[in-house]
This record gives sequence, structure tokens and C-alpha cells, in this order.
Amino acid sequence: MILDSERPKNIKQFNLPAGTIYLEGPASSGYITPLLINATLSNLRSPTRQKEALMLTANSPEGIVYLARHQEEIIGYVMFHYPSQYTRWNRHPRILELGAVEVSSTWQHRGIASELLKLAFANNTLEEYIVITTEFHWHWDLKGTGLNVWSYQKMLIKLFGKVGFKKRRTDDPEILEHPANMLLARSGKMVNKIYLKAFEEMIYQQSLVR
Repeated sequence: MILDSERPKNIKQFNLPAGTIYLEGPASSGYITPLLINATLSNLRSPTRQKEALMLTANSPEGIVYLARHQEEIIGYVMFHYPSQYTRWNRHPRILELGAVEVSSTWQHRGIASELLKLAFANNTLEEYIVITTEFHWHWDLKGTGLNVWSYQKMLIKLFGKVGFKKRRTDDPEILEHPANMLLARSGKMVNKIYLKAFEEMIYQQSLVR
């Protein structure tokens, strides 16, 4: 049962022929707990572990979670958190990482991911950060979508571009492991110029050519 006291402040109703979807957030761990999670949300980890990851992110400092919900089932999500301590990006005080955006395969191709991102970036808190997403081709649902890596990459650039992300070149070793991997970044309107400059200097750390 969903408690009214736990309901997110921002809720957008998205009416589809297959049913009404509620896009909502930021979602607290307490709000996520009683919800079911769609069995096909398994691109990164099992659905059970993915729900746990959403709850941990919602509880973490600066963690932000937005959900796409059908009745009492999570059918999509987008999550933001501090970059991993093992990456260069963790050393920047004003970077958040968009950890993942995923929509159940049974609800894809309906514009849910795009609308979920738009709702999340209507949150002014994100304007105080440089938000990055590090995209690795081995995480992509190529089998489910029927796309090759280049078509999938193009799809992601278009999707994230709708909320202001731009592809950035970098010498990050993980990005360089495969030519389809990429770094996308979005600079919030309220990010200080000092932080913007620090990010630009962080993009390249080893290369002489930029």
C-alpha cells in the first residue's frame, strides 16, 4: 500500500492506451519499499537488486530517484548519485552521475524514458550540478531493441540531447575501451564558472592532444 505521506511532490500523469503511467519523484526509499518492480527491469542487475539499488540511491547524500509507475509497479526509473570513488569524476565537488535510465521492455517505444528525463531535469537542484552519464556499450540492450551499437549510440545521444546533454571527448580509459562508449555531460545553469573550468580540465588528464 502506498502511503500518501510518502508520495513524491512532483507527479505527472501519462495516459497511454495500455494504461495510465505516473511519472514521479524525487522518490524516497520509504515510497519505493512497498512497490513491486517489473520483472523485465534487468538490464543492469536482477529486478530485486535493482529495487534495492533504487532504495540505496534514494537514501544516499545527493541521491535522486524518479520513477515511472503503473498502478503499484515500477516500470521505469532514472537515478542520480555521486560518481564512484574509483573514477576521476569523484574528485569534482559539483558532479552528479546519471547512473541509469531504464524502462521495462513491455512499456518501451511510448516516450516514457524521454518524459521521465524531462520531469527529472525540471528539478532545479540539478541546475546546481554538472550531470554526466558514462555510456558503455556492454550495458546496452542490443538484443531487446534489435539495434547495433552505432544505432543504439545514436538513439542515446538523441534521447539525452532532449534534456541538454552533449557528447564530450575524453581520455577516460574506460570510455576509450570501445569506440561506441561515450561520455555525455550537461552543465546546470547555476554551476559556478570555477567548477565548469575544473570539469574541462578533468576531461583530459593524460593526453597531450585535446
